[in-house]
Parts: sequence; C-alpha cells; structure tokens
Amino acid sequence: MGLGAGVTIRVALAGDAMLGRGVGAQIAVAGPQSLFSAEVREFFESADLALLNLECCVSDRGRPWEGPGKRFHFRAPPRAVEALAGLGIDCVTLANNHSLDFGYTALSDTLDHLSGAEISAVGAGVNVEQARTPVLLEAGGLRVAVLGFTDHPAGFAARPDQPGVAYADLGTGVPHWLGDQVQALAASNDVVLVLPHWGPAMTTHPLPYIRSAARAVLDAGATLVAGHSAHAFHGAAGRILYDLGDFIDDYALDPARRNDLSLLFLVTVDNRGPQRVEAVPLKLEYAHTRLADSNERAWIRARFTSACAAFGTEVSEENGLLVIAHPGLEVPLASH
Repeated sequence: MGLGAGVTIRVALAGDAMLGRGVGAQIAVAGPQSLFSAEVREFFESADLALLNLECCVSDRGRPWEGPGKRFHFRAPPRAVEALAGLGIDCVTLANNHSLDFGYTALSDTLDHLSGAEISAVGAGVNVEQARTPVLLEAGGLRVAVLGFTDHPAGFAARPDQPGVAYADLGTGVPHWLGDQVQALAASNDVVLVLPHWGPAMTTHPLPYIRSAARAVLDAGATLVAGHSAHAFHGAAGRILYDLGDFIDDYALDPARRNDLSLLFLVTVDNRGPQRVEAVPLKLEYAHTRLADSNERAWIRARFTSACAAFGTEVSEENGLLVIAHPGLEVPLASH
C-alpha cells in the first residue's frame, strides 16, 4: 500500500459537464476559458486530483445516434478539452448516456482529444475490456484507482468486439464483474473512487435500488462512491455522494428542482476513507458556472442539509462552504 493513514489528499468531484450545443457555441465566441469563473477555478487549483462526468462526446464528426427514445444529442467541439485542461481535470468518466450520441467515430475522437490533453478517461472504450478498465492515478504518494459505470442505456453497452460504455444493469443487483473489480482494486490501491451514472433524471433523492447498489459497491471495498445523472444534487450518506448534480450546461431550468443550483465537492481522503467533505455552492448560468451568491447559497444550504439529514448526516457551514466532518457510514433509515 501507499504511505498510510498519515497521508491525505484533496479530491475535487464535479457532476455532469455538458460542453455541447450552447456551451460549444460559447466556446466558439469567447473561448474555452470563459466557461468558469476565476473563483471556481481557484477551488479546483486547491485540489490534488480533479474528476467529473463528461456528459457529451468531443468531436466534429459522427452522426446522431438513432436508438429508441433518444431525444438529446450532445457533441462538444474539440476545443472543449481546453476548458477541462484549464480546470486541471485529471480524469473524466464517459460511462453515461451521451458518450455515444454521435456514434462510435465520435467516441473514438473523444478518447483521442482527451488523451491529447493528458486527461484520463474511464468508463468507455473500443470494447468491453477497455470500457471496464480503471484509471490508476497517483497523488501525494497515494495510489488512487478510478472506476466508472452506468446503468443506462443498455444500447450503449460495450461488447467484446464493439465500442461502448461500462454498463451495469443495477435492476438485478451489482454484477459480479463490478464487485470483483472493486475488490481487486481495493487490494492493490490506497483509494478506490467509483463514479456511477445511475438513476433517472430530475429526481431529488436516490431510489431504493440505487441505495442498495451503493452499499454493495462500498462492501466490495470502494473508498468513496460519487454518482450523477439526476441533474440535481442529492444528500450525502457517509462514503456515498449519491448525486453530484450538474456542473455546466445550457439546460432549461426546472423551477422546483433548481437544476441551475449545484455543488462542487472537495473531499479530503486517505487510505481509511473520506475524512472531510466540503461542498462549494454553485450557480449554473447559461454556458457559464460561477459561485452562488448569498441568496442562492441559502437555498442550496437548506436543500442539502435536509437531503443529508434523511441519511443521518449532519451539515455545517464554514466560510460559505457546506461541511461534513468525519463522514461515517450511512444510517439505514426508511426508504423514501
């Protein structure tokens, strides 16, 4: 193992980053550095590692995926990787329902553009073996393994001879390949981060099957589970961040769920697990993300405090950040 419990690192975890459509147009007009405020950048600079879910392909090629029920197609211009590199993103997960929006060619381009910017990618690949392959990082002397998977759509699933994403049908429980892989990674790394893209959009709390899957992944040896997909942040339950919310997009506003208000998570972690979670309140404007103002921060604080309380997790506020000190295990309360 690494240097032991005395070594801690700070990991920045952001949710869904959609860099296509209106965000891509903003990049063309004002450049990739225009997407995030200086204050947001500073929080990323404070981290040893930074990860997010890339909710699009990055390419100028391909054709829209014609699968059933496919309404939205997200494709970012190649320069979009400069926005990620400018934040210091170390790794993205492509295990989601948009990485194949413009087909296999665009997925291949995405992998190439990320590699060219020295950004690792997990959760998708030219075949199922590559899609399930973890990314291995190092920070502060600790070995950090990152694994990504998604529970939708089944049509995007990689196969032995077909590109796609690391797909797990959680409706039938956590598949053996996933549990076995987490267990193996835990045996040879100091920290195992699992990034699932799970559950339906626009929910405000995790469904029971998501909670069950999260516990199974933890029991297999994950250090931290940090999910996304809902486009709205959920509560935290010890070593589980059920949904990180959105990070940047051009989406329509849901006035009740307020998908324009979100959080950037900064997790202090060592080989025993997360020791402290700090959540930075964010405001998502059209193709631009900044820190939330006082009124926006109050709404986020109330929502996050209530969502965490459902899992027995206490939240305090320190210097404008929402803090969970000494995260423990989820308190098994009745399901929503």
